[in-house]
Amino acid sequence: MVAKKRVTLFVDSEIYDRFKEYCDKKGGVISKQFENFMEKKLKKEDK
Repeated sequence: MVAKKRVTLFVDSEIYDRFKEYCDKKGGVISKQFENFMEKKLKKEDK
């Protein structure tokens, strides 16, 4: 099992609400989407 870390982020509330709606429609979880984003950025930087 991979260890998880709790983080606190401050984001524009309108953007958050829109993204939450997007995730709800797609069946995703906001935290997993953010994790995927971070992973892709790191892989891009490693190239």
